[in-house]
Amino acid sequence: MSATVASAVSDRSDFRSVLIAGTKVGITISVAVVAYLAVAWYLPEGTASVVEALLVFVGGTVAAFLPGRLAVARTIEGIAGAAGIGLWGALVFSIIDIALLRPMHAYPWTWDDVGGGSTWWYLPIWWMLSTFLAWMGGVLTAAGAARGRSSLGSVAGPVLGGAVVLAAVLRVTGFHAVLPVQAGLGFSVTLVALAAVALARKA
Repeated sequence: MSATVASAVSDRSDFRSVLIAGTKVGITISVAVVAYLAVAWYLPEGTASVVEALLVFVGGTVAAFLPGRLAVARTIEGIAGAAGIGLWGALVFSIIDIALLRPMHAYPWTWDDVGGGSTWWYLPIWWMLSTFLAWMGGVLTAAGAARGRSSLGSVAGPVLGGAVVLAAVLRVTGFHAVLPVQAGLGFSVTLVALAAVALARKA
């Protein structure tokens, strides 16, 4: 009886749960991408850069931490479920991207040009990145829950704080990239670093 209750409130990594949660993540990321595009289209360049960086932080938080929360990650099983949700979410976004955004010519396909006109070279990279972010977020979600910190703010807050600081350092030191890229790099590096610390503590 107790095992049944425990499994109902944590580590939702069964196939059906992963598909449903991953679809939610993919749709949410699609909305964030459309919002990013709208900002790029309609806001002045300086203002757009700041808002785009904020949207990168929001999108990163969704991609990294929503899968772990939907999987209620508490053990290695839930962390694996979060990674699976991240992967399926990326696949859902890819379908929306190819079916809707491409025909609308939503943005220039620089990545296609880099790949010699092919879409397929970067899609697996996007899928791997999404899976990796969700995996790291799942690690931090489980580690936070083990310390009695299960709210999104308590788990994602340190990552966002570190990301802002690192992005500011990159900007001040003259790292040659636009602000949204600096924000994304700061988020990714901080996420991985804190997840590594959490894993080291567990070991």
